[in-house]
Amino acid sequence: MSNWPAGMAVDPIGEWPGPLTKRRTASPFASTLGSTLEVLRRELYNLGAKNVRLQVAIPASQFRLDGYPRASAKQEHPGVILTMDSDHGALSYPCDTFTDWPSNLRAIALALEALRKVNRYGVTKRGEQYRGFLAIEATAMPAGFTSVDAAIEYLRSVGGIGLEVAEPLATVLRRAKRRTHPDTGGDADTFQRVTLAEQYLKQNGAI
Repeated sequence: MSNWPAGMAVDPIGEWPGPLTKRRTASPFASTLGSTLEVLRRELYNLGAKNVRLQVAIPASQFRLDGYPRASAKQEHPGVILTMDSDHGALSYPCDTFTDWPSNLRAIALALEALRKVNRYGVTKRGEQYRGFLAIEATAMPAGFTSVDAAIEYLRSVGGIGLEVAEPLATVLRRAKRRTHPDTGGDADTFQRVTLAEQYLKQNGAI
């Protein structure tokens, strides 16, 4: 896989929220990824979105050190989850209706546009239409860490940085990923857990 959206963080999906679609359909959209991203950027701006992340069904071991999937990475399925912090809280939008991930991302972008237009006639006053998409930690965030301190302690441990050594969290994370990445002789399962720790810290505003 290649051509991931520029400027958008990409993460492996920890756990799909609910059952996967059994019979996916071909894309109904005659559009490019570029046009999808134009719609998406507009809607994210209107939501006041921050910390936007695209989660894909690719194991952490198939991600490069720069945080993006390898060109040869294989998706387990085409579903994607778009997560963000917004003016309405932390939101999570999963979609696996179609047979390719760009179409599923476009479906999310168009859904965001439709939700925004609900406000056109003043039917909603406080963003009620977004409540069904509020991120639930148990499904939007892989389990495994119970606190920010526990996640940081794990990263320091696998990164070989003692608790008595003062290092910025970004340095701790970078070293942990470098030491555990399969490309540098690390273990895929350990690298997966490092990725989960990173996601946990991002979800909880630590990085």
